[in-house]
Amino acid sequence: MEKEKRPFVIPIFLPHAGCPHQCVFCNQRAITGAARPFSAEDARAEVERYLSFPRKSKGPTIISFYGGNFLGISRKRIRDLLDLASQYVNQGRVDGIRFSTRPDTVSPLSLSLLEGYPVKTVELGVQSMDEEVLEASRRGHTVLEIRTAHELLREKGYETGLQMMIGLPGDDGAQSLASAREIAALSPDFVRIYPTVVLENSPLAEMWRSGRYEALTLDRAVDLCSKAYAIFHEANIPVVRMGLAVSDSLDEEGAVLAGPYHPAFGHLALSAWFLEKALALLKDAGLSGGPVVFRVHPQSVSVLRGLKNSNMDALEGRLGERPGVMEDRGLRRDQLALERPSKLSGFTGSDRS
Repeated sequence: MEKEKRPFVIPIFLPHAGCPHQCVFCNQRAITGAARPFSAEDARAEVERYLSFPRKSKGPTIISFYGGNFLGISRKRIRDLLDLASQYVNQGRVDGIRFSTRPDTVSPLSLSLLEGYPVKTVELGVQSMDEEVLEASRRGHTVLEIRTAHELLREKGYETGLQMMIGLPGDDGAQSLASAREIAALSPDFVRIYPTVVLENSPLAEMWRSGRYEALTLDRAVDLCSKAYAIFHEANIPVVRMGLAVSDSLDEEGAVLAGPYHPAFGHLALSAWFLEKALALLKDAGLSGGPVVFRVHPQSVSVLRGLKNSNMDALEGRLGERPGVMEDRGLRRDQLALERPSKLSGFTGSDRS
């Protein structure tokens, strides 16, 4: 389920570049913090800045072009950016290139521009697999175009990542989960899940102010995201991000008008998934009380506990006493095991921390 070596990603944001129109949820300046076009020299400075950072990751180093519609920008600009990134690959300082683009810009002609460049991964801004939701969100493409684009990328041998959103206009939750199932059926290499938030100066802001759009609550968004995560987990598809990346622009007062923007959104969603997993283990074991111990990988202890130990509180309410937590490096980070304390050597009591 999880990748052994996570890539070291150098993000280059191209705010709204190549986008033919504005989707209702979009204010790329708020999301990326950029207001002017991003040049190749800007990109070079950003790459050098990231390469100067100390890093723990032993995975590949990838230059990633995000925030716009990469295959929708001019051919010259595409080549300028790919030429720049390729220099770093040829020097051995970077291992590959990835970018995000709209499904309706993927074609045999546009993909021919990539020939000869070390592009490894293409991410598609899918957002939804529901035609009515796509139309209400002013995406400007169809579900068929999503499927066709993904098939073309697969035929060319690219790794694919699909991005989806929950809480879009016209989506009451059922469409989000149906979209997750349809995306999983496409078998991408990974996915990202973003909750819809209302950004100032976006078309959605006016819809929200006029009462034509109701933003998701944080609890509802976390619940939907954790359910979507479960769908992808069952299909053995990694979810590499849940929630918007924290930025100074989004943290500015008045930037986010409504919706589930939270700096630890991914942690909350993953914790909700772990709680459901823990409850399922208890149900399968026929346990409704008494001392129990959960074994989990050390790096997943915090998500098992939940923010401010919320999961431990919920489990204590179910069991009548607080469950124990034991670290187990023999498990993957997405695994959870249930034991009775009597079966464990060295366990001295329930975990009260």
